[in-house]
Amino acid sequence: MNGSAPLGRVLGVPLRVHWSAPVLVLFLGLGLAGQTLPAWVPGRSRAVYDTAGLVGALLLIASLLLHEAAHALTARRFGVRVDDITVWGLGGVTRMGRPATPGGELTVALAGPLASLVTGGVAVAAGFGAREVLGWAVPAAVLVWTGWLNVLLAAFNLLPAAPLDGGRVLQAAVWWRRGDRERAERVAGRAGQVAGLALAAAGFAMVLYGDDSGLWLALVGLFVWSAAIAQVRRAALVGALRGVRVGRLMSAAPEAVPEWLTVERFLAASAGRGQRAVVPLVDFEGRPSGVVDARRLALVPAGRRDEVRLRDAAVPLTWCTLAAPDDELVAVLERAGATPPVLVVQDGRLVGVVSAETISRAALQRLPERTPRAS
Repeated sequence: MNGSAPLGRVLGVPLRVHWSAPVLVLFLGLGLAGQTLPAWVPGRSRAVYDTAGLVGALLLIASLLLHEAAHALTARRFGVRVDDITVWGLGGVTRMGRPATPGGELTVALAGPLASLVTGGVAVAAGFGAREVLGWAVPAAVLVWTGWLNVLLAAFNLLPAAPLDGGRVLQAAVWWRRGDRERAERVAGRAGQVAGLALAAAGFAMVLYGDDSGLWLALVGLFVWSAAIAQVRRAALVGALRGVRVGRLMSAAPEAVPEWLTVERFLAASAGRGQRAVVPLVDFEGRPSGVVDARRLALVPAGRRDEVRLRDAAVPLTWCTLAAPDDELVAVLERAGATPPVLVVQDGRLVGVVSAETISRAALQRLPERTPRAS
């Protein structure tokens, strides 16, 4: 997610924090300290409420991490790639691959809500225990607040709408029933579009009636709607490209350039020859070593172009998406979170490139072929 920074690991999974995460902590802390705690436990000082509000907000963030970590660990048990977990202003997001079976999809989807339900139950029980046994009114209120919000989080996430966990449950059910993964994703995505718009409308209505918390609900609804649209489009793209081999879409590889050339020398040699978006590089032995975006070379300061070499501005080959001509394109793109362009390598030599534009164009051309006719 753009705008996020790494912050260690959670159970072996890279953790990232988006710049909007502090906004989430502030929003939750202010609501707990300014409204909930004074109503539940009156008569305490402002400092007590503020401290308890901050602690409660951090506890809820920690429970969001538990929710996402449950998804990640369950996915790993099914052999699914897990890229990272990101905390941001609307909660948590786990970037991962796709399970290979409907059962795997269902289990991974339910792991998060189950973790939230368990966390919520433990927190509520601990809260009542702290109040009845120890007489700790404020900590008890914070724990009960955290517990009930976890229960609500689990219930909300089980709404049958992508990208929520309930949408993935719906997707798994349709996939199992119909045997068509892309169709299942489209069904869940369309349900997400409807649910997202409904949540956004409800949130804006709350704001109009004087309830400022409706703004948060509206933002969540717009996020659900936007993510659902992206899922429907992606499912259509994957369905259209299913079975297409890389070699069918690849264009001839541009002439490779030695990686040791300076930016100044390369720009001078390529002047007037047309700008190439992707320039493959080769090492001293003529083997592919990476690619460089020719358009970004112009951003290198003019005073440094005679000392910066192309390999210094390149994406290393180990970071590139590589494929053989006979590989299935969809499998290549799903592998390790790969993104275009795809470098086509055969016998250790670069023989072609598949760009994002080529992939989109091919999908649009094949979509009519995949659209069922009305009977």
